[in-house]
Amino acid sequence: MALPLTETAVKAVKPAEKPFKVYDGRGLFLYVPPTGARLWRMKNRYGGREKLLAIGEW
Repeated sequence: MALPLTETAVKAVKPAEKPFKVYDGRGLFLYVPPTGARLWRMKNRYGGREKLLAIGEW
């Protein structure tokens, strides 16, 4: 299980050429596209199918 992301850790995330994810734990992660936005997303399973919930921008 990943350590919870702190505000300092989120501020330190810099965009890269390709999108990447920084995991917080239990399916919650920060998605960082090349534009530099920091988007909270959550993956979970419902009815045996994987779902992706977009929570919002940091």
